[in-house]
Amino acid sequence: MANISAQLVKELREMTGAKMMDCKKALVETEGDLDKAVEFLREKGLADAAKKSGRVAAEGVVKTYIAADKKTGAVLEFNCETDFVALNEEFAGFADKLAKMVAETSVTTVEELLNEKFEGDSTTSESLKALIAKLGENMTVRRFTKFSVEKGIVNSYIHGGGRIGVLVEVACEKDSEVLDEVAKEVCMQIAAANPLFLSKDDVDTESMEKEKEIYRVQALNEGKPENIVEKMVVGRIQKYFKEVCLLEQLWVKDGDKSINKFLEEKSKEVGSPITVTRFVRYERGEGIEVEKVDFAEEVARQMGK
Repeated sequence: MANISAQLVKELREMTGAKMMDCKKALVETEGDLDKAVEFLREKGLADAAKKSGRVAAEGVVKTYIAADKKTGAVLEFNCETDFVALNEEFAGFADKLAKMVAETSVTTVEELLNEKFEGDSTTSESLKALIAKLGENMTVRRFTKFSVEKGIVNSYIHGGGRIGVLVEVACEKDSEVLDEVAKEVCMQIAAANPLFLSKDDVDTESMEKEKEIYRVQALNEGKPENIVEKMVVGRIQKYFKEVCLLEQLWVKDGDKSINKFLEEKSKEVGSPITVTRFVRYERGEGIEVEKVDFAEEVARQMGK
């Protein structure tokens, strides 16, 4: 059996982040060969990661990355199981690198991102499994979006330490510092007001008809006569637009003007039309079903009671 020094164990631990006893065992199994020990731990880590892959990952962080010229940007949701790991610096750093990769590569799907080279010869998938093994929780790259613009800028906003992330694309024929201000304000509007559509023209027929039917039934239930129900529906649809369409919403910083009006004012300031061409808003864990566990029952079951 090879003589395994404490210094060698320490070196392997620093290289891999694995537990001390696991490092010692790996070195014993590989007769003190550091490179083989790393492989041994990675193989063990991959197995551990596979066991964890079925667990729900609804915590985590939303990260954004904006290129220096503000012509390209990305937003990404990276999930884990607990808020404790979500606050871990390595977890957050990994998410930062992922967002930058989305912006700087041509990947369009999570699968492509996982197959992209992450560090050295390791793919994102391999590096992710190693991180799962190290931090002991299931982690998933859930989704991402990338914007690129020729004339205009892309900007982002993160709210609540990564709970909400917004990415906005603003187009304009003229370059101006005002565009940066506009993009930031629109990002904060989206984070706060959570619009579902950019404009009235983007509201799909199904959503429109569903809302109309709800308002029609409401009016009839209020005892309104048939001949004015349709007029009421039209009025309520206009109110609906102001709630769910970004450009129709009242600006959260000035309730006397809409976002459309705000853009018109800034366009005059620049001397060229400023338009919001697209946006995306991610909220961490939205739509993920988390199983509610009765902890007393769970403990009792584990104790065989």
